Amino acid sequence: MSAVLKAECKLRPMQMADVDVVMSIEPHIYSHPWTRGNFTDSLQSGYSAWVMMHGQQMIGYALMMMVLDEAHLLNLSIAKAYQKQGLGRLLLEHMITISKNHRAANMFLEVRASNVSAIALYENIGFNEMSVRRGYYPAANGREDAILMGLAV
Repeated sequence: MSAVLKAECKLRPMQMADVDVVMSIEPHIYSHPWTRGNFTDSLQSGYSAWVMMHGQQMIGYALMMMVLDEAHLLNLSIAKAYQKQGLGRLLLEHMITISKNHRAANMFLEVRASNVSAIALYENIGFNEMSVRRGYYPAANGREDAILMGLAV
């Protein structure tokens, strides 16, 4: 089913009108979700923001900040019911293509140290661990480390 699902998915630029749907997905996949302000500020700042659609249903989104020749992936999310079907990879590959189109030399991201499935995806694509940011993320029991990863694009 996932091959059919992937073929049916379309990517388009995120619009301000999409934020309500994004906000309905975000708290179901993160213990400390982004706020509405995080998304609206990113859109108003001109960050590269994309949504993944399956028909009329939004099932994923990604936001990336471009600074000179660097791309910083800020958020890459797939709705809970659609995870583990290769859609995160599809969306990540799209963001890598966007970064190449903007002539980025490198792409960077932070990922929770406990998010082993995301780390495996990033490593499989070719990202490498660069450093650890101690206490970067809020967590239920205090703070959690982030793994800083990078990819030459």
